[in-house]
Amino acid sequence: MRVVTPEDIQGYFTRSDGVYAFSRWGRPIVPVVFGVDKETLGVVKGAIEAVVTLAGHTMAETDPELGANLMFFFFRDWDELLHVPNLGKMIPDLTPLVGRLKDANASQYRAFRFDDDEAIQACFVFVRMDDEMARQPAEAIALAQAVQAIVMWSDTAFSKQSALAVLPENGATILRPEIADIVRVAYDSAMPAVATDASHALRMSARMARPS
Repeated sequence: MRVVTPEDIQGYFTRSDGVYAFSRWGRPIVPVVFGVDKETLGVVKGAIEAVVTLAGHTMAETDPELGANLMFFFFRDWDELLHVPNLGKMIPDLTPLVGRLKDANASQYRAFRFDDDEAIQACFVFVRMDDEMARQPAEAIALAQAVQAIVMWSDTAFSKQSALAVLPENGATILRPEIADIVRVAYDSAMPAVATDASHALRMSARMARPS
């Protein structure tokens, strides 16, 4: 595994507008998945459980405020979201958002909600199964989406390189080791749930140091 520098970590949480913004979940995660068959449902929930376990975070059967707080939607066309009951109440300005996503030919989108302390309260994951996305293994899609929902990454974090890697010996899809390490350290009990200063990246880097 290559050495991850503080600058690398800073890049993962510095948005395209130059603002450093980190947030992790402040409550147990309660996932629900829409738009997949029973077999794929198991794959998605398995990926979520794996990432939550990696983070050392917790899951629950229900969220006292929302019921479920991590919602995955799989669909073929962005317009389908406009017909999901009550989704417009949870996603502000849903109609213009769908218009922007269609114009951008986007295949995925995540919307976060935050509690009073700015920790993650809920996350809505939208995956449009276009032809390119449909060619990917379900395990890879599920793992990539799960890791992008476990913390609030920069909007450009994975624009040049995926969070995933494929093991050459057996073709298994895994998180890149440095990404797994960032997730693990992000949930260290000594680290804050929310950070807006790049010095946070220095603290994360120090905790990622391992003996050789």
